[in-house]
Amino acid sequence: MVAGGPQEIAAWLIDGARSCQQSDAVLAELCDRLVACGVPLWRVAVFVRTLHPDTIGRSFKWMPGVGVETQTASFDLLETEGFLKSPIAAIYGSRKKIRRRLDGDGSRDDFPFLAEIRAEGATDYFAHPLFFTDGSIHGVSWTTRRPGGFTDADVAAIETVVTPLARVAEVRALWRTAGNILDTYVGNQAGERILAGQIRRGHSESIHAAIWLSDMRGFTSLSDRLPPEMIVDVLNRYFDCQVPAILGHGGEVLKFMGDGLLAIFPIGRGDDDAAVCARVLAAAREARANVEALVASGAVEACGPLRFGLALHVGDVLYGNIGGGNRLDFTCIGPAVNLSARLEKLAAKLNRIVVASAAFARHCPDQMQHLGEFSVAGIAASQNVFGLSDEAAT
Repeated sequence: MVAGGPQEIAAWLIDGARSCQQSDAVLAELCDRLVACGVPLWRVAVFVRTLHPDTIGRSFKWMPGVGVETQTASFDLLETEGFLKSPIAAIYGSRKKIRRRLDGDGSRDDFPFLAEIRAEGATDYFAHPLFFTDGSIHGVSWTTRRPGGFTDADVAAIETVVTPLARVAEVRALWRTAGNILDTYVGNQAGERILAGQIRRGHSESIHAAIWLSDMRGFTSLSDRLPPEMIVDVLNRYFDCQVPAILGHGGEVLKFMGDGLLAIFPIGRGDDDAAVCARVLAAAREARANVEALVASGAVEACGPLRFGLALHVGDVLYGNIGGGNRLDFTCIGPAVNLSARLEKLAAKLNRIVVASAAFARHCPDQMQHLGEFSVAGIAASQNVFGLSDEAAT
């Protein structure tokens, strides 16, 4: 690879660093190019904040011969002493760059982190704020182990690439933020479709899937008895019992409807229906155990016995954009979803947690037992309904 000088590296960044698909590859190539034109880098770290319900941002650390190590940081990081007394926190607050010589008489240890990297042989540390166009501040630091530290030419080369690096980082961060938001609010698979351009009303397709539709029992009366803040806490804890189980077994949570949850487990061409249904049942058992553990913990004692119903079905659904004007919802509809909703209501009448349709139960007959044939509102034909063999009526 021909690196060129700092101006050529800056031009590569201004052009979008299009030779690199991933953010870690951008940092790796940037550092390799700078080293190739004489900048003696030993450690380069970038921290970019993001918009995500669980993480505050991501860090990228490059070292020669090691490559780039990527980590996510939780919101708790902002309260730790290590972060609060770090150079990155300082540049967030001051909006100014920081340079510290770590060898010779002019060295300063005003940040504990500097003593750590000095012990590893660092001689010079240089940190810059990365200014995004929305006003947010992120950070990059450059460290060398060369005796005497960075030269004036090294510093000039680094400063030449900082601003274009901020632009590239912002573009990549915006794409990641868009993905995070879509994953959070519509789910991963729906989010990918939306980012791919399926945003017009009517964009939809028929897919075959296992359907999960659950509902908390007695939620209306619970809402009347408890303060709204407590209701929100109970719902969040309740959904925490289900969502990880669904995602962990290959499902996609499409929406929350008050205390209800709709999810699908897509069954693609070549997939084994029985294998997918087995994963759905494993998720159902896990969710059931999680709710039982939540109740046993006493964390939701104020709401009384916490119970829920879950209906499982397999069928074809229409999956795509539905709505009015410029307000759309990426969801699934169809007779299979309607039947799932009716079966969930039947679960309460049968005092069962998990019920399933005949279409679902036939893929896992050893785990299901026939509960009877029932008339279901809105469905012309009566339905054979099944329950888990290891579950008694509640």
